[in-house]
Amino acid sequence: MTRPTSRDVATAAGVSQATVSLVLGDKWRGRVSERTAGLVREAATRLGYRPNLAARNLRLGSTRTALLVVPALTNEFFARVYTGAARVAAEHGFGVVLYPSPDGTGPARDPFASARAALDGVIASSMAADALHAIGGADLPLVMLDSDPTADTAAAHVNLAMADGMRQVTEHLLTLGHRNFLHLASAVDSWTFEVRAKTLAVLLGPDTQLRTVRAPLSVNGARTAMETALAAPGPRPTAIVCDDDILAAGACKAARRLGLHVPDDLSVTGFDDLALATAVEPELTTVRLPAETVGEQGMTALLAVLDGTTWTAPDIPVHLVTRDSSGPAPTTR
Repeated sequence: MTRPTSRDVATAAGVSQATVSLVLGDKWRGRVSERTAGLVREAATRLGYRPNLAARNLRLGSTRTALLVVPALTNEFFARVYTGAARVAAEHGFGVVLYPSPDGTGPARDPFASARAALDGVIASSMAADALHAIGGADLPLVMLDSDPTADTAAAHVNLAMADGMRQVTEHLLTLGHRNFLHLASAVDSWTFEVRAKTLAVLLGPDTQLRTVRAPLSVNGARTAMETALAAPGPRPTAIVCDDDILAAGACKAARRLGLHVPDDLSVTGFDDLALATAVEPELTTVRLPAETVGEQGMTALLAVLDGTTWTAPDIPVHLVTRDSSGPAPTTR
């Protein structure tokens, strides 16, 4: 069977092809009666007609497709960002293609022979703007998520209040009497982790100690790094501030292997509030990052840019979720 065409729909409904185009393009109001529009829709459904989107996009010079670039698919955060972006895109007749950069946060490769020919815009999460030159260059509108807001190559930025999140963690632990801190930092070189490290260092006063240990973003990598750090000579830290829930899970495993108890011997905090945060014991005190909201605002920003509107918005608020992995410093018990 041949695929039904708009001409077939027009014949079945007893109208012109132009009328079919108006109705199925949702531009009929004020031009076509509701009765006629109903006849066209009924005929299209009965025949199983589907518009030729490729031909339509060629006429309009638009694919109504955005590319979402992320460093990896192994982190739940980016899946949630995609969910939010795809939800807003669908409401506006757009599609979102998810592209995990093969080199993480390093320079991203063009996923198509020519991104310019296949896309209307790019949304990049937790990437550097200069890592995206191969994808559209300066020709495609770029919206940066959770990335350096000073990057002038981006048309719009959507960021979380990361510094405030670290402030909440720090004040929580200081209130509990902790003065000896270890920052289990991500070994990934990105703006979002730099903000967390700088904020923590600024917030801790002269009456505190801070040591930084970097680890790969994996449970085993974090566990290995923490086992070495906790076994080192000198005073043991009582508070482990982790850049990510995955790192925090590794820190808890290291503590158990060394015979330490969380939070009796040391408190552990994370960032993200992934499903992992409540899957471990004790459940993690962590900063909840509303990843779906990031995706929603990212797609909304891109739509605004494509419409010629300037996008401005405050950083998305984050908040600390206190659970059982944090408690009073041992010396205050």
